[in-house]
Amino acid sequence: MDLHTWMAYLVAACIIAVSPGSGAVLSMSHGLSYGVRKTSATILGLQLGLLLILLIAGAGVGSLLIASETAFNVVKIVGACYLIYIGFAQWRAKGGIMDAQAEQPASGSWQKRALSGFLTNATNPKGIIFMVAVLPQFMTPDRPLWLQLLILAATTLAVDTIVMHGYAGSASVLRRLLRDSRAMRIQNKVFGGLLMLVGMGLFFVKRTQSAA
Repeated sequence: MDLHTWMAYLVAACIIAVSPGSGAVLSMSHGLSYGVRKTSATILGLQLGLLLILLIAGAGVGSLLIASETAFNVVKIVGACYLIYIGFAQWRAKGGIMDAQAEQPASGSWQKRALSGFLTNATNPKGIIFMVAVLPQFMTPDRPLWLQLLILAATTLAVDTIVMHGYAGSASVLRRLLRDSRAMRIQNKVFGGLLMLVGMGLFFVKRTQSAA
C-alpha cells in the first residue's frame, strides 16, 4: 500500500471515528457513569465489533449481506432493538452510579460492558454499508488483499480507540460535577434518550441503490 493511499485512508478513518454515532454515545454514557478506566472495556468491545465489520466488508460478505434484503433487515432490526433496549434501561435508572449499575444491562463486570460495546458496533448496518463502500476505494487488486486489509483494520481500530477514549474522557470530566442523584438522573435520561433515538434511526436505514 502506497503511503499517500494510507494517509488518505487515515484522514477518512479520523472523520469516521469523530462523526457522532452509537459508539460515541455509548462511550460518553459509560464514561460519565463509570469513568474512563471502566469504559475501556466498553471501548474494547466496540473495537471487536468494528473489527468484525471490517472483516465482513473485506471478505466481500458485506456486499452479499447488503444485497439480501432479509439478512440486511435482520441485522438492522437486531441492532435497533438492542440500542433501544440499553437506552431505555439507562433512561429509567433512578439515580446515581450504583442505581445505574443495578439496572443497566451494560453495567457490572467488564465482560458485560465489552459485550455491550461489541453488540453496539457489530449490529450496526450503517457501519457495514459504509465499510463496504469505503474499503474497496483504498485497496489495490494486484497487491495482497489480506495485507492491505490488515493495515486498514489496524489503522481504523487505532484511530477509533483513541477517539472513543477521548469521548469517554470528556464525559468523565463532567462526572465530578454530576455526583448528586438528580444530576445523574438527568444524564441517564439524556444519554438513554440519545441511544434510543440512534436505535430508532436504524429502522430507517436503507440498502444502497446499487444493492437494492
